[in-house]
Amino acid sequence: MNPNPLKILVLFYSQNGSTRNLARQIARGIESVDGCEAVLRTVPKVSTVCEVVEKAIPDEGAPYATADDLKNCAGLALGSPTRFGNMAAAMKYFIDGTIPLWLGAELVGKPATVFTSTSSLHGGQESTLLTMMLPLLHHGMVISGIPYTESALSNTQSGGTPYGASHVSGHDSKPALTAEENDIAFAQGKRLAELARKLAD
Repeated sequence: MNPNPLKILVLFYSQNGSTRNLARQIARGIESVDGCEAVLRTVPKVSTVCEVVEKAIPDEGAPYATADDLKNCAGLALGSPTRFGNMAAAMKYFIDGTIPLWLGAELVGKPATVFTSTSSLHGGQESTLLTMMLPLLHHGMVISGIPYTESALSNTQSGGTPYGASHVSGHDSKPALTAEENDIAFAQGKRLAELARKLAD
């Protein structure tokens, strides 16, 4: 066992469990690569009126992310459900607070990838994934997608794009991933970890 594994941050926001399930599968892919460890983190909700005061530690699930989680990671998988073709406000709020990391060039050269979930098949997955990449590009991160050599990408009848893993939950918000969605998310995590190892070397 590697005493100093590369820590790959899987940072996500999830309300109904779909994005969380993608995050967990991406984490499995990361940890399939020798010398890499997935670190799961989430962000708190925000309110339209004022910032919601949350406990310092969530009652369940992943802990809340800090700037140090980003600063100390060797790679980043960023996930959010789609909100009108964009990332959710809670994730955007967190990303908007990373200016000190940008000023210090803390994320430059680190690999990053993105993932999302929607309730409908054409609910804005690709626009969400593409716009989630923009702040990561501003941070100087190296963006990774999923190549079509991953066979599940050509066979999926639900989620999955070359821009990043995705899930279609349906209007009843079913969080369970299809076999192809599982495979794509796992492959995305593995690819991210392999890139992190190469860049770290």
